[in-house]
Amino acid sequence: MSTHDQRTLHLDPTLCDAHGFCAELLPELIHLDEWGYPIFTAGGLATDIPHGLTSEAKRAVTACPVGALRLTKHA
Repeated sequence: MSTHDQRTLHLDPTLCDAHGFCAELLPELIHLDEWGYPIFTAGGLATDIPHGLTSEAKRAVTACPVGALRLTKHA
């Protein structure tokens, strides 16, 4: 995968209502804290999407009812 195909998943914790759909759809990258809020396994508020998980990441973004997740492409 070239850098043009690589994507980053971003989390805006101020929008999140802890529905947990993202962790169900993308458990390889997201788990829930003790209150049900998502945490990227790698830490921080953004994580690179590994090859092969782009479809799952798109599904998680689409499933978020409050728009707390955003997917960006690397330039």
